[in-house]
Amino acid sequence: MRTRRVVAGAFGLTVVAAAALSGTLRRFEIKEASMSPTLEPGDWVIARRMSRPPDRGDIVVFNDPTGTGMNLVKRVIGLEDETLTVKSGRVLVDGAVLADRWANGATVFEGSWIVPQDYVWVLGDNRGDSRSDGRTIGTTPVEEIGWRVVARYWPTSNARSLT
Repeated sequence: MRTRRVVAGAFGLTVVAAAALSGTLRRFEIKEASMSPTLEPGDWVIARRMSRPPDRGDIVVFNDPTGTGMNLVKRVIGLEDETLTVKSGRVLVDGAVLADRWANGATVFEGSWIVPQDYVWVLGDNRGDSRSDGRTIGTTPVEEIGWRVVARYWPTSNARSLT
């Protein structure tokens, strides 16, 4: 049984390494708690290069538009041509309450945002501890999103698919 796991692990590592070398996969370290409990500081994730527009619920990686040089990891909440409103701790999409199974805590900082074509609106799952998301940076151009997170691989005790 142990030999089978070692062989399977080595095979998986080889596949991931080949994909990484081809530029289709990349790993990222989670450094902040803005996506907690889905992703915790110290977690490592694998992301796939974007090949289609993101869907609601996708976890994406993009450069911080405020110029910090950091990558931001956030969840896509709003899609093009939608109006997003944060009111009384809830997120509304075109006036309907979002079935927001990802939210950890109430969504504060009330406001309303219209998502233009070819843009999305993102939030961190840990709504009380997510500083650079749609509430402060506004909408994000789809062309600026380089990666979609597909799995957490470290720590191994929490390894799982995120798609």
